[in-house]
Amino acid sequence: MTEGVLRIGVAGLGTVGLGVIRTLAAHGDLIARRAGQKIVVTAVSARERGRDRGVDLSPYAWVEDTAALADHPEVDVVVELIGGSEGTALALAERTLAAGKPLVTANKALVARHGRALATLAEAHGQPLLFEAAVAGGIPVLKALREGAAANGVARVYGLLNGTCNYVLSRMESEGLDFATVLADAQAAGFAEADPSFDVDGIDTAHKLALLAALAFGTTPDFDAVATVGIRAIDKADIEQAASLGFRIKLVGLAEARDGKLFQRVHPALVARDHPLATTGGALNAVVIEADPVGRLFLQGAGAGEGPTASAVLADVIDVALGRGGLPFGMPVAALTALANDDGAAREARFYVRLSVADRPGVLAELTAILRDQGVSIESLIQRPHAGEGLASLVMVTHVTAEAAMAASLAAMAASGSVHGAPVMMHILDF
Repeated sequence: MTEGVLRIGVAGLGTVGLGVIRTLAAHGDLIARRAGQKIVVTAVSARERGRDRGVDLSPYAWVEDTAALADHPEVDVVVELIGGSEGTALALAERTLAAGKPLVTANKALVARHGRALATLAEAHGQPLLFEAAVAGGIPVLKALREGAAANGVARVYGLLNGTCNYVLSRMESEGLDFATVLADAQAAGFAEADPSFDVDGIDTAHKLALLAALAFGTTPDFDAVATVGIRAIDKADIEQAASLGFRIKLVGLAEARDGKLFQRVHPALVARDHPLATTGGALNAVVIEADPVGRLFLQGAGAGEGPTASAVLADVIDVALGRGGLPFGMPVAALTALANDDGAAREARFYVRLSVADRPGVLAELTAILRDQGVSIESLIQRPHAGEGLASLVMVTHVTAEAAMAASLAAMAASGSVHGAPVMMHILDF
């Protein structure tokens, strides 16, 4: 290590990697004053060396074998911005920590899948493993959980963790457009990938939620336990109906610990228009932490993009420079508890349901009888004709009921032959 200088190696030269380089160039003096030493990039690595990235990379050593960046003699800290939970990203992470060097990453999939193993390796070698940029971009939500709320018992953490989904749903509401049209526009504008599955199917949100839950409840990240439903099934009619009822539809990631079990789910939900999450539009992210004794904390900001994510990456590098890396999950790995999975069947909520039903006499009585037999009470019901030839659209909002009863009702309706296609069911967020 050169005295007075912290040297970083950057793996991955996409939007965020280039953002780190540009931010250091623009704010290097300020960062040095805050870090107590100069922070410089000395080496880089990526898949394609010759591609024009709009940034002069000639001052930096180029490392062909990305995993070898961990052993580079002029690299003190490795910044992993490759993405993906396996392969090169995992090899580089393991090799960096085993070499006794700090690792800073924005890779939510990597930490959601291998967080415990990497934290164990970091502890064994006395090195920081920092991943603030992996969740909600420039919003310092992991620091809020790990440091600011360290003395609190967290009851619930939830929020909007994917800017693409929030952008799509916001525009569907504000402009009365359908999902496919807005998604195509989002892809053209760069808000969505050519293959948007990772975002719109909720996978990205699930990775982030697994990390939030681990920090909030002192447990190992468990991505596989996150029940996940995306936004593809949301129709323009759902957006309009939700608005008429005083709600907005948002893709919500929710984690809650209760009675020794951990509930983790990503799903579209109806959120009251005066709720802080409902006022978070466009591509913004927002996170709510409910804890004792602090109460409710609300954090909102840019959840992705070059500037916000590079900001979070460099904040972690500054922490390394100041020697305040801390423990990855806020406590030693040995103190992380194992919580049983809560599948949500016993949870109670109000529900929004949209069905395409046969447009004939007696169908409504048949379906409401099914709900009655399951103990489900209807708060409001609207029947709209012309969902298709011989079909009508049935929209209902229930009173608070058990999720298991709602699932049994929908199964019985499907078996009745009167319901066509898959029903759309969403929770109503009442907290």
